[in-house]
Amino acid sequence: MKETLDSYFDSLKGKKIAVLGIGVSNQPLIRLLLAHGLHVTACDKTPREQLDPAVLELEQAGAVLHTGADYLDHLTADVVFRTPGMHPENPALVKLREQGSVITSEMEAFFSVCPCEIFAVTGSDGKTTTTTLIAEILKHAGKTVWVGGNIGQPLLPLADQMKPTDIAVVELSSFQLMDMTHSPKVAVVTNLAPNHLDVHKDMAEYIHAKEHIYLHQHADDRLILNYDNDITRSFAPKAKGSVTFFSRTAKPEGGVWLDGDTVYFRGKKALERKDILLPGLHNVENYMAAMAAVEGYASLEDVRAVAKTFGGVEHRIELVRELDGVKYYNDSIASSPTRTMAGLHSFDQQVILIAGGYDKHISFAPLGPEIVSHVKRLILCGATAEKIRQAVLDAPDYAPGHPEMVEVSTLAEAVQDARRAAKAGDVVLLSPACAAFDQFKNFMVRGKTFKALVQQLNKEEAG
Repeated sequence: MKETLDSYFDSLKGKKIAVLGIGVSNQPLIRLLLAHGLHVTACDKTPREQLDPAVLELEQAGAVLHTGADYLDHLTADVVFRTPGMHPENPALVKLREQGSVITSEMEAFFSVCPCEIFAVTGSDGKTTTTTLIAEILKHAGKTVWVGGNIGQPLLPLADQMKPTDIAVVELSSFQLMDMTHSPKVAVVTNLAPNHLDVHKDMAEYIHAKEHIYLHQHADDRLILNYDNDITRSFAPKAKGSVTFFSRTAKPEGGVWLDGDTVYFRGKKALERKDILLPGLHNVENYMAAMAAVEGYASLEDVRAVAKTFGGVEHRIELVRELDGVKYYNDSIASSPTRTMAGLHSFDQQVILIAGGYDKHISFAPLGPEIVSHVKRLILCGATAEKIRQAVLDAPDYAPGHPEMVEVSTLAEAVQDARRAAKAGDVVLLSPACAAFDQFKNFMVRGKTFKALVQQLNKEEAG
C-alpha cells in the first residue's frame, strides 16, 4: 500500500531537509515542504544578488538559503532532494551520504506517493514526443492524465489531487533515473545512443541509468522496447514483466512493426503512415511505441484520431513559418547527432542546416555522411563548429563544395545567411546536434530565439 502525500511529509517532520537547486522546477517542491511545516534549506550555486525574486520569496516563507560558489560547504541534512542535474556521486553528495543523509529526489518521492498508475518514457531521442503522444491518446480515450517529469510541471505537489483512476505520464532523463528505486507500471525506452557523456563517466553508466526505468518493475508490469536498437533489445531478458517490441526493420512476435507504409500491431493493420500528421520515420517509431504503451487503456481508433490531428511539440521539427516559398523549421531539441540525423531524414530533399553548439564530447563522425547526403548548405555556429566541419570533410562521399559550408558567430547571423541563400522550395532547418549551453541557457531558449529571428525576417531582407 502506497503512502499518501500527507503521510510522506509527516515522516519528514523533525528532520532537516535540503533541496539542491532553486530553479523553476524545484520551487514548487520547496513551497510544498514549507507548507507542511518542515525545516528546509534551499541550496543553489547562483550568487544571492543574481537570484530570481521568486527565490527570495521562499526565504520570506521560511526557507534558509545557501547560495554562491560554496553553497554546499558545511551543509548538514537528514534528507536531501537532489536536483537531476547533479550526479549522485558528486563529492558533496557522497560526503552527505557518509554522514547519514538520505539522498532522494522530487521524482522518487512522487513515485512513492502517486495514487494512480504511472507510464514513463526514457531514451536518447523521441522521449518528449512519445510521452506527449501517450498522454494525448489516453486523453482521447477519456482518461484523466497528468503529464510531468522531464517535461511539464513537477508532479509531487499535485499528487494529492490525483485519483486512483487517473494516469500519470512522465518523461524521465538519465539524470532522474540514476538512483531511482521505483519503476512505472508501463515503461517505454525509445532508443539509446551516446549522449550526456559530459556528465556520465562513460556509456555504461548512461545505459545503466536508463535501465532503472524497468529494473524495479513487477511481474504484472509492462516494458516497451525498440527492437531495432541493439542496446534496448538487450534489456528484454532482464525484464520483470511482459515485453513488447516495436520495429521498423523486423516483425517481432506480438509487437508493433512497419511494413511499407502500414503499421501493424499484433498482426493486424493499425495505422497508415499517410494518416500521421507529424513528418519523418522517427515519428512513426514514436507512434509505434505509444501504441504499444496504451494497449488495454485506449483503442486503435484513439491512436488514429490523435495521429491525424496532433501537430507536434514545440522545438521538435516545428514549422515556424513559410516566407517566399521557403519553410523554416525549429528542431532545437536536437542536442545530439542522432537526433539531427533523424531530423534530416524527415525531409525528402536536401536542406539548409544550421548546426553547432556546446560540446558534450560525442563523436560527430556518424553525422558527417548524413550531412553530405541530406544538406545543400551547412551553416555552423558555436563551440563545436570545427568538429562538425571536420566530420563532413572526413565523410567518404564528400566532394569540395557539396555541401557548401560557412561558419558564423551568432544564431542571428546564421538565420540571415540562410535567408540570403534560400530559394523558393527550400527548407531551412535548425537542428544543432549539440546542447545549447555555449550560447543559450537551454534548447528552449535557443529555439525561441530562432523562432523570433525567423519571424523578424521580411521580403526586404533578401540579399
